[in-house]
Amino acid sequence: MNDGHVCHETGRDVAMSSIQENLSIFNKFKFERKPVGVKFSRTKPDGIKRLDKLLDFCEMLVEAQNGKSFYVSKKNFTCPIGPLILGMVDSDPVFESGRVGPKLEIFKDARANRGVYQVVPRFAKGTVKYVAFSPLDKLSFEPDVLIITANLSQIEILLRATSYSTGKVWSSKGTVVMGCAWLYVYPSLSGGLNLTLPSFGMRARNLFPEGLLPVSIPWNLLPSMVRNLQDMNWVPHSYTIGREQHKRKVKRIVEGLRQEIDC
Repeated sequence: MNDGHVCHETGRDVAMSSIQENLSIFNKFKFERKPVGVKFSRTKPDGIKRLDKLLDFCEMLVEAQNGKSFYVSKKNFTCPIGPLILGMVDSDPVFESGRVGPKLEIFKDARANRGVYQVVPRFAKGTVKYVAFSPLDKLSFEPDVLIITANLSQIEILLRATSYSTGKVWSSKGTVVMGCAWLYVYPSLSGGLNLTLPSFGMRARNLFPEGLLPVSIPWNLLPSMVRNLQDMNWVPHSYTIGREQHKRKVKRIVEGLRQEIDC
């Protein structure tokens, strides 16, 4: 019963609460850092403000993990790699010649560095003008990618949830540099989950504590992962009974199945 005042939710409020409710299963993990939704757009995002500072692409994830919702345009980037892989700018011959990596002690020579630019995923030029970021508890848009920074035990559950109902294979793809391409762009373009190891730039910027790794989940996998996390046992019985008990359990199951086959 209320006090006579009627509270009218706006369409945006309803959409926001619906998105957060649909993804609320991830709150059960109690991640050390907040999951972050990321959306790529040709038009300016509604309802959130532009970031009021300049950052590298990978640093923007941490900014959102700290509780801020915002969008960025080309003017917000300090590192040239972000606008490059987003298709906001033309290729830079200084970087694509492969001469930067050897001077940073990442590659032995330009040949090794040059090859990276042939495989790193990028959006087509002009297709992305804005990128929106939001922590899960403030999410007001359907993300193209949900990025979760987790420990190994939490990652194991997330990976199991990708294949619980489908048998899907998960993968970890990346390069030693331009880790932001594999963190943001690759899962969005490929539709595949990606477990990312911190790249050279991420380690140099000290973005992730030791033992925490980012997992990027594209929009198309989120519905099935949510259902699987709701249905499956996060801690299977075998994880709790020790090695020998597990081996005996497997043996009993196999013997029982063989008897069914022989009947």
